[in-house]
Amino acid sequence: MGTDVTTRLYPRERLGRVQQAAGRAGLDAVLLTPGPDLRYVTGYDAKQLERLTCLVVPASGDPFLVVPRLELPAAQASPAGGLDVELVPWDETDDPYALVASRLPRGIGRVALADRMWAVMALRFRAALPGAEQVPAGGVMRELRMRKSAAEVEALREAGAAIDRVHRRIPDLLKPGRTEREVGRDIADAIIAEGHAAVEFVIVGSGPNGANPHAEPSDRVIRPGEPIVVDIGGAMPSGYCSDATRNYCIGAPPEDYLAYYRVLQEAQQAACDAVRPGVAPEAVDAAARDVIAAAGYGEHFFHRTGHGIGLEGHEEPYIVAGNTEPLEPGMAFSVEPGIYPGPHGARIEDIVVCTDDGCERLNNVTRDLVVVD
Repeated sequence: MGTDVTTRLYPRERLGRVQQAAGRAGLDAVLLTPGPDLRYVTGYDAKQLERLTCLVVPASGDPFLVVPRLELPAAQASPAGGLDVELVPWDETDDPYALVASRLPRGIGRVALADRMWAVMALRFRAALPGAEQVPAGGVMRELRMRKSAAEVEALREAGAAIDRVHRRIPDLLKPGRTEREVGRDIADAIIAEGHAAVEFVIVGSGPNGANPHAEPSDRVIRPGEPIVVDIGGAMPSGYCSDATRNYCIGAPPEDYLAYYRVLQEAQQAACDAVRPGVAPEAVDAAARDVIAAAGYGEHFFHRTGHGIGLEGHEEPYIVAGNTEPLEPGMAFSVEPGIYPGPHGARIEDIVVCTDDGCERLNNVTRDLVVVD
């Protein structure tokens, strides 16, 4: 990832935005340990270690990044090294929690901790900052992360194109007699070969396993005439994630499967068509669910229609009944209705971005059932 791309993805003004949001929320400080929030703010993809790494963003005053001395070179080499943030190393015999506390005002009243902070670290901060109320930082960070910048959308486009290329390879991997696990290993290799830095997940659900939305690749042998659900995703060097589901069959699929697959395509299209600014996520969910229910398959669609995506594979906004927060341009999420009646199942998933007047699909490989000869 080049310097210009890094600067666009992780601009230095994000620190100021976090600081302003902390003040509006009545927080004295935000503490971010390794995870997606720290990477979002600084670009530093820090290791999850028992040694404390923590970005401290006071509501007033200068932010600083506490790092184990062993990790100081990595922090300096990361985008965080080019930010207006002091890097504060600590040695093996130091207490980094006391170090953080010593640099904050006395009597700090309310502090936000990263949602992904380890419990043992949160407890150490509770002891180091006695009397301070601890709240999740997600309340502050979600408002910043949920609306993607133009650079973030471009990163998600690149991720979508990369996972599309993997799906185009899959017909060559599907042969009668191969197991789900064998195919899954080849898909994982292809995910890396097509530009991802890491494989996040590989689902290869053949026959009855396709009726389990989160089926793990098994030693089940793939047989002709059985539909196969392939749901795959990874993280790009940028940190931004891909996620796309397509459906395959070796030879002619069952007629009952083709009947509900047509309904599923209609439902997925209806949900994508419903995406636009001002629409509630629950309305997008209903657009897909209503089509499926009207065709008599309502009980076989039992998960939400989608989830947000960015530096995490699952993040806000969630496309589900009860979520009435209006969509805004820049929000990115999956649209993935499924029908799972039993002997087989199907799901069609695209990542979409809400635009000024509708939505842009970031996955463009065919949504038709792919029949492999």
